Amino acid sequence: MSEMAASSAVSLLDIKPRRFGVNHELRLTKWKRKLLWFDGDQTRRFRCFADMLAPIRRSEKSEERRFDQKTSAHGAGIKTSSSAVPFASPKSRFVSKQEKFYPRCTPRLTGPQSRDTPPKRDTGIANEKDWGIDLLNENVNESGTNEDGSSWFRESGHDLGDNGYRCRWTRMGGRSHDGSSEWTETWWEKSDWTGYKELGVEKSGKNAEGDTWWETWQEVLHQDEWSNLARIERSAQKQAKSGTENAGWYEKWWEKYDAKGWTEKGAHKYGRLNEQSWWEKWGEHYDGRGSVLKWTDKWAETELGTKWGDKWEEKFFSGIGSRQGETWHVSPNSDRWSRTWGEEHFGNGKVHKYGKSTTGESWDIVVDEETYYEAEPHYGWADVVGDSTQLLSIQPRERPPGVYPNLEFGPSPPPEPDQPPDQPQ
Repeated sequence: MSEMAASSAVSLLDIKPRRFGVNHELRLTKWKRKLLWFDGDQTRRFRCFADMLAPIRRSEKSEERRFDQKTSAHGAGIKTSSSAVPFASPKSRFVSKQEKFYPRCTPRLTGPQSRDTPPKRDTGIANEKDWGIDLLNENVNESGTNEDGSSWFRESGHDLGDNGYRCRWTRMGGRSHDGSSEWTETWWEKSDWTGYKELGVEKSGKNAEGDTWWETWQEVLHQDEWSNLARIERSAQKQAKSGTENAGWYEKWWEKYDAKGWTEKGAHKYGRLNEQSWWEKWGEHYDGRGSVLKWTDKWAETELGTKWGDKWEEKFFSGIGSRQGETWHVSPNSDRWSRTWGEEHFGNGKVHKYGKSTTGESWDIVVDEETYYEAEPHYGWADVVGDSTQLLSIQPRERPPGVYPNLEFGPSPPPEPDQPPDQPQ
């Protein structure tokens, strides 16, 4: 069993150490027949762990495209083959059948429509228009019951604080007649006299099968305390958990932009399906002056002790830079295989390529090759400003004459790590 798991794990990464001679396709097919996933309403057949590990499988293809020297892309006049997103996982199968989960709210009063849809995997950060946030202008506190016995509520209000702080909010939700399924959603906008503005959403729910989910989204405009430049930040967190088996997933996404082109993007992801788990982390950093850093790290493991992963990093400025990476595998008996590689780009059409593996492979050559990379984000400051019209239109409280905002900044939060963490061993 351990040999089959190890061989299947290797095939998922397209890793082919010479000492493994197992028929990977046959083994993977057998795994697919055994593993299940859920879609939010009922257990159904899923494409097994091979699909959950698509970030690893697809990233290899993505990296092939990234380093395919014949591909061109969009970025500051520098050719690149990197995709807009370094790698992509499959869309979630965790999709609710709305009519089964919770009847659409159709009260005789003006109750909210049921918003019981769970989040989807690998959809990144939505634009504000996708949420349809519509805050009420007056305080509301109402509720009702539908003909089928399900109930709903809606309430809204505003909170005031120091320095011109104001938060307008609307909260709504519903539940089935027996309480086995329910949903809630909260919208808000915040502002103060410093120019700070925030738009946000939080939603959660559960269904009769015990599946649960939670999601939050935020968009913020503020003045950077060090550069004094306007900055827009967007973030999203999503998670879902099965009520019938040991399965679930979590994602955290963030994007940060300033008016001079500085940009930072990243994501942390985790998933589990019974005895298998996977992780994925990536980041991008553009300094607005031509320097770029990108990295990704992803790995997976089974309860049998098999582990495998892949990571890479690239740094470039003015056509000069480097790439390096590693693909690795650890068997249940702790035998380790790895292949490391690197590239040095000198900016003169020469590239030094080197690498080695634990099976004796090695190379160290200099080739004539053009350098391709993405010097600017495909989605930057101008794009996020154009997609944040509702955030920018938030009106702060009127400031009385002679009253000035307190511009004292608190301690700076620790920066997000821009280096990949070590993989588990």
